[in-house]
Amino acid sequence: MHGSQIKSSACLIELPNVIDSRGNLTFAEFERHIPFQAKRYFIVYQVPLVEVRGEHAHKQCHQFLICVRGRLSVIGDNGSSQVEYVLDRPNIGFYMPPMTWGTQYKYSPDAVLLVFASHYYDPDDYIRDYDEFLRLVRGEQ
Repeated sequence: MHGSQIKSSACLIELPNVIDSRGNLTFAEFERHIPFQAKRYFIVYQVPLVEVRGEHAHKQCHQFLICVRGRLSVIGDNGSSQVEYVLDRPNIGFYMPPMTWGTQYKYSPDAVLLVFASHYYDPDDYIRDYDEFLRLVRGEQ
């Protein structure tokens, strides 16, 4: 992938959507629609409505979130500004580059969140303390 194709801030990406009398279809191609090559995925489901998920950032890992069923809200925070979106259809995804503090909440009872990640699971890649995240974003030690 060319460096210019990688987006630098969290954003909503609309995916192709094919409407057909036999049923609708949406798809995404890695490094074309999803701006990285995925090495893993995980699915979050049966989240109680009052629970908040995420609340961390990654040092190197890119993530792409798609709510394949139901609805939920997502927040991407780069340390100086935030974006918030509702994911409520499978043809939109939320891209989170590294060093984005991500939060997911307001899960509907039937919500199923599919997440593609650019890296294998590595606990050392996680930043779980918001103050530490802000120090790192500002270049402080």
